[in-house]
Amino acid sequence: MNPRQRRGVLLMVLSVGLAIAVFLGVATYVDSVNRRVGPMVTVYQATADLNAFSQLTADRVEAVEVPAQWTDEASRLTVQDIEGRTIAVPLSAGSRVTMDILVPPSDLNPNEREVAINVDAVTGIAGRVRPGDRVDVYAVFSEVPGLANQSRILVRNVRVVSVGGTQQVEQRETGEIQDVIPVTMALVPQDALAVTYASTFAEQVRLIGLPAGTTQDREGEINQFDADQLGGEAIIDEGFQP
Repeated sequence: MNPRQRRGVLLMVLSVGLAIAVFLGVATYVDSVNRRVGPMVTVYQATADLNAFSQLTADRVEAVEVPAQWTDEASRLTVQDIEGRTIAVPLSAGSRVTMDILVPPSDLNPNEREVAINVDAVTGIAGRVRPGDRVDVYAVFSEVPGLANQSRILVRNVRVVSVGGTQQVEQRETGEIQDVIPVTMALVPQDALAVTYASTFAEQVRLIGLPAGTTQDREGEINQFDADQLGGEAIIDEGFQP
């Protein structure tokens, strides 16, 4: 083997050694990154801006692989967990879908109906009420033809199904923006009609919290209150024509 051949062999050996060193360096780096990042899991995120109470469909969410250490149990969902479900709060594009923002599946009895109303975020107790709580529904009527100006109990001991996030709506009469919280309740059909009417025509609809886990005798409670109870005279729109 002449000197030129020996140099060629030496260069080949050095090249192989350098390649092995580079490979080991890259493998070590990748292993280090994997140890820091950890295993990957699948999460789902919104593909576009979604309003509260939007239904999740295949074209509205996409699967994304992220390190498990950057997630929590609520975000590790499957397609079956989210397909057809409704979100309780608005989602912006790219936001992650988590279990705590999904409206619970309906558990209505055969004689119940779900009714959603907007409750004032300031004067109502919507910030405190939670799914499963029991409430009374009060309405305040002041400018409804044929009705006295009064506050009235519409329904007693109603089960709250779900509570949405705060939204802003425009008031019909004044055009002012009002902060409201959508609350869904389980009602029998007749009560559902009463609450729906009040949410449209009453000046205010309020939820009145009840003690948890107790059954009370409520026979002595009055159902309505107007100026008569204050020593005045209840005002009725005389121009009402049924």
